[in-house]
Amino acid sequence: MRTYSLDDVYATRKRRDSWWTVYFVDPVACRAALLVANHTRLTPNQLTVVSLVLGMVSAVCLAMDLLAAGAAMFYLSFMVDCLDGKIARLKGTGTPFGLWLDYVGDRIRVVCCATGLAYGQYAITGDVRYIVMGAAVAVVDLFRYVNAPQMKRVRETVKAEREADGEARAEEDEPEVRIPRQRPPTNRSRRLVRRINKAMARRRIRAHLISGIEFHAAVFVVAPLVGTVALIPVSAVASVSLLVNEGFLVHRMWLFTRKYSVPSTRSREHVLV
Repeated sequence: MRTYSLDDVYATRKRRDSWWTVYFVDPVACRAALLVANHTRLTPNQLTVVSLVLGMVSAVCLAMDLLAAGAAMFYLSFMVDCLDGKIARLKGTGTPFGLWLDYVGDRIRVVCCATGLAYGQYAITGDVRYIVMGAAVAVVDLFRYVNAPQMKRVRETVKAEREADGEARAEEDEPEVRIPRQRPPTNRSRRLVRRINKAMARRRIRAHLISGIEFHAAVFVVAPLVGTVALIPVSAVASVSLLVNEGFLVHRMWLFTRKYSVPSTRSREHVLV
């Protein structure tokens, strides 16, 4: 069996990832991946199942008002969830079924942990706000996972129609001479944004700082570690921040469709079904 080095594991990291993963998960996950790859025969799918089991343990701890233990188990669950992808890329053992299992496992973990957190606090206090909190966390997370693939499909559809229309025009018309557009001078704020993005890219951090990973970390790790007093405020701020980020992404997609969509006589009713 091949022996892997830490550099081999580092090579499996995503080119850009969430800041929570880069700073708080990968330093642990990479070293754990090295141990798993060199000393066990665990497959990525088996690691996904382990991650799901740890997530269920986290949900039980949260339901029993063991907030610190629940936060620790959720962190371990997410760390192992990162581990399965690293092992899959390292050994080339990823499968399409593994993608499905990872996706479904993440959804089950979030729903169960949100339910456990809400139930545990409601059973103690009788405060219905915790039920609303748990439902809101589950719905916001579900919206994010439904929204992302649909936006991707819209972009792919627009690009496909644009390419098809361009090919049709090339067959019917003479090639047109395109004059390269000159970019308008960038102002100081745009240059600053670009510098920040480049600095973040060097550290593998994604441009948007609020994603599902930070959302989960805030609700199921940070807030429980702070204590009961932080559960509702942190969940509310994290939910609103995630929705704002999703709204920004939808707005960008809308601008993309306006700029690049092309007229077509074909019916589009089936495109996104």
